Amino acid sequence: MEYLKPVMEYYLHDFYFVRILLQRGLSAIYLVAFVSAFNQFHALLGERGLLPVAEFISRTGLRRAPGIFSFYYSDRFFTIISLLGIALSLAAVIGISESGPLWFSVAVWIALWVLYLSIVNVGQIFYSFGWESMLLEAGFFASFLGPISMEPSFIPIYALRWMLFRVEFGAGLIKIRHDKCWRDLTCLFYHYETQPLPNPLSWYFHRIPGFLHKFSVLFSHFVQLVVPLALFAPQPFASVAGGLIIFHQLWLIISGNYSWLNWLTVVLGFSAFSDTTISMLFAIHTFETVPPPMVFVIILYILAGATVLLSIQPTLNLLSRSQLMNYSYNPVHLVNTYGAFGTVTKERYEIVIEGSSEESPENDSDWKAYEFRGKPGNTHRIPPQVAPYHLRLDWMVWFLPFTVRVTRRGIIIPGYDIWFLRFIKKLLENDEKILKLLLHNPFPEEPPLYLRARFYIYRFTNWEERKKSGAWWKRTLIDEYMPPVSISDINI
Repeated sequence: MEYLKPVMEYYLHDFYFVRILLQRGLSAIYLVAFVSAFNQFHALLGERGLLPVAEFISRTGLRRAPGIFSFYYSDRFFTIISLLGIALSLAAVIGISESGPLWFSVAVWIALWVLYLSIVNVGQIFYSFGWESMLLEAGFFASFLGPISMEPSFIPIYALRWMLFRVEFGAGLIKIRHDKCWRDLTCLFYHYETQPLPNPLSWYFHRIPGFLHKFSVLFSHFVQLVVPLALFAPQPFASVAGGLIIFHQLWLIISGNYSWLNWLTVVLGFSAFSDTTISMLFAIHTFETVPPPMVFVIILYILAGATVLLSIQPTLNLLSRSQLMNYSYNPVHLVNTYGAFGTVTKERYEIVIEGSSEESPENDSDWKAYEFRGKPGNTHRIPPQVAPYHLRLDWMVWFLPFTVRVTRRGIIIPGYDIWFLRFIKKLLENDEKILKLLLHNPFPEEPPLYLRARFYIYRFTNWEERKKSGAWWKRTLIDEYMPPVSISDINI
């Protein structure tokens, strides 16, 4: 067995600094997630929220939505839970959780996972994004990385590397299998303009030459369909693969706002590195470590076996022509399937909400627009940088036009989501918690008498138009999304 000793030493001892990168990076993202929840959850899902947790729990049970809130929920209790999550995240960010014994490190990370799992499982559509499951899965496996005093095991690191493979390869396959523009390399002709929340550089990316857009799509296919195959190759090939994935994600970070999706993928990219390859580029310092207890080693091998079993369905999904995107096969969100932007919208439709204090509003001058924090509204406002923070209300309003059918005569609306109707009602009440989620309330003194929602098509201005007008967007009115309504018209 002597010939296996160098291999085992590599697996056990070459991830000391890699482990630190993973733990610090993941804990920073958990911190952002809990801060986002602390600021937004009450308005969206609290006792008087748009989709109250109590209503949801009454329709589901612990089996479908496991977590703390399946037993009890109140806004005050949620505040305690979110503050606890923030405190534990900070402890992990500065390394307190890893400076003590093994049990303390595991306890902190398991607590982070349980607390955020409890939030996600009652978050309904406001927490239905793929990066929620990504953070939960990554946080769970990070629970087994161990403190700095213990030898790192390859098992949780390879579990995270396998997760990275599914994230990238799944995204590549979903694109190739769905929208034709990914196959003819033209998707980026539209993407920067129609993405959910453009950032300050999106306008410039949209205006780069077409051949660079096509090259960028080709590079994206290479990174997501070819590079992941090298993640399990010997070093330094695995590190090169991780580096290419990180580079690709940084490109996405500077060109758009996708909450913590891209930052989390960057952190997962560290799992492809080894201390040996990192030391070729940077001076790193490691300390003496002790072997993990035998009980913990047994737990790690049980974890490895469970991961293999849970990987069967996601693997079959990757091979399936009817591939699912961002799907969890279990309510604890472990070993999920991932993917994004299987379809790219070619036109950007926006819903603009306006209010009026006039008894009988007749002219457009009688209406004043509300402004969201992230999504486009005022055509002269530069698209903001908000990621890795997650503006959940902005994202959900961005999704609304996908249910609308646009015709030559206007639009056809199948119906209004209940959360949207409740949102309109709360604006008519000048609800303080909801208004805090917006950038601008045009009625600070008293609520409007009427609200309406208008349906526009938005396009980036070109160089000449922007120079002349200073506007980042130009827009054309298509139709009314919601006709003028008063508070008496909404009975929910």
